Amino acid sequence: MIHSKASKVIFLKSAIAVSVATLILAGCGKGGDKTAATPGDGVEVKIGHVAPLTGPIAHLGKDNENGARLAVEEINKSGLTIDGKKVVLALVPEDDAEDPKTATQVAQKLVDAKVVGVVGHLNSGTSIPASKIYSDAGITQVSPSATNPDYTKQGFKTTYRLVATDAQQGPALANYVINTLKAKTVAIIDDSTQYGKGLADEFEKTIKAAGLKVVTREASNNKATDFKAILTKVKGSKPDVIMYGGMDATGGPLTKQAAELGIKAKVVGGDGMCTEKLAELAGEAVINVTCSEAGMALSKMAQGADFQKRYKERFNSDVQIYAPFTYDAVYVLVDSMKRANSTDPAKILIAMPDTKMQGLVGNIAFDNKGDMKEGVITLYDFKDKKKTVLDVIKM
Repeated sequence: MIHSKASKVIFLKSAIAVSVATLILAGCGKGGDKTAATPGDGVEVKIGHVAPLTGPIAHLGKDNENGARLAVEEINKSGLTIDGKKVVLALVPEDDAEDPKTATQVAQKLVDAKVVGVVGHLNSGTSIPASKIYSDAGITQVSPSATNPDYTKQGFKTTYRLVATDAQQGPALANYVINTLKAKTVAIIDDSTQYGKGLADEFEKTIKAAGLKVVTREASNNKATDFKAILTKVKGSKPDVIMYGGMDATGGPLTKQAAELGIKAKVVGGDGMCTEKLAELAGEAVINVTCSEAGMALSKMAQGADFQKRYKERFNSDVQIYAPFTYDAVYVLVDSMKRANSTDPAKILIAMPDTKMQGLVGNIAFDNKGDMKEGVITLYDFKDKKKTVLDVIKM
């Protein structure tokens, strides 16, 4: 009996050890956690990606992550050699939950993980606080979608972006309201984030300079879904246009509720709400929306249709908005690695200002702040609940 019991104990311990080892191996190989190198493939080089993967705009965060992941997978498949050594890229994704405090925490986590560069963050309100962490560490940060001008006004040598700024997007949207809609009165609502408020501020400057009257300026938050109180006040001021600075998760309900209250004003907004998801959230009222993107429309990109096809095949979903920009951001970092002939973050950073490449999103070159030399704003409306290009404005 003693011998038999001991054998069972030994067998049980062995089984547990095998199970634990299996779980560890399974955890390391989860594609959702990290697109990693296989041992023996080459030198692993980590690139970070940050976006909200939880919360109301998680669909946009996943879209951004997918774009970066597609680039990493394609580069690894075609092969990458730096300084005579085979390099395999590993994408390290993090979730900042659209929260500034969380953004700084995950930024430090990526620094500690020794990434050579970061694609992200998605929001201006997370990109800006995180940028100090990357600057202190000397790690290049390329945001695919942060549009607030302050992001690149801090004097950091590490901050770059692949989109136009709100100092361009706000006036472009305002000029549409002035010249095309011929509006005289405007109500402005924002979500109190650095992105939403910043875009609304830039829009308001142009509107007022042209002599239009801002009948009311209201603030909400980026988690709101009930706008009835604000919209009732707006309705009383009878504006020709409502401008909303915020994301699709809040812009959709706002647009729908405005229609339910019988407000006839046209609704205009920026890139945060300019998604296919807006049509789902706003319903039939989406026909009343005109919105802008701080970049070239996918349909106008020379390789846009091919990218959409490859994206759909890989992720079984359509591009939301900025996946092409995260895709290019990875290629920008790799281009700098190649020109530096090094995977050292300091040398990659030195090479970044001389970037001149043709990307999916167009010509990519940066000014001395890290902004795109050739900014583009695309205006859209919605026909049959689908985004339709109205105009492409080169800045």
